[in-house]
Amino acid sequence: RMKKALLSTDGGVGIAAPQVGINRKVIWVQRFDKPGEPLEYFINPVVTWKSEIQNLGPEGDLSIPEFRDQFYRSQVIQLEYVDLKGRKYSEIVEGFTAVIFQHEIDHLSGILIIDKKEKESNDHYQKVEAFKKVML
Repeated sequence: RMKKALLSTDGGVGIAAPQVGINRKVIWVQRFDKPGEPLEYFINPVVTWKSEIQNLGPEGDLSIPEFRDQFYRSQVIQLEYVDLKGRKYSEIVEGFTAVIFQHEIDHLSGILIIDKKEKESNDHYQKVEAFKKVML
């Protein structure tokens, strides 16, 4: 069901099992950080660390197709999970792929992006110039 649902979308890059009525902690994510940008399954994924540096970027949601907005997500995360063969992994993930993981793992906790938007509207963020040119 996850595969059929994701592949039937126009540009979907990840899906969580609960989005298609499967009561399991499984996500299917496109890995833009790997050659060939494969779609891979992750069982019981957990973010064990998040960078304090966050990016603001666009996100949509297959559960709410008409909704799209800007969200803050950590630039780098450490992720632990089990693969389809039962092997445990821990890895660091960055950039857009880290955003996808954070979004899909939110679904496993019952958090939709509209819930995240409501929370963010009450949070305060300080803009940081991450890459500043230094004049010598």
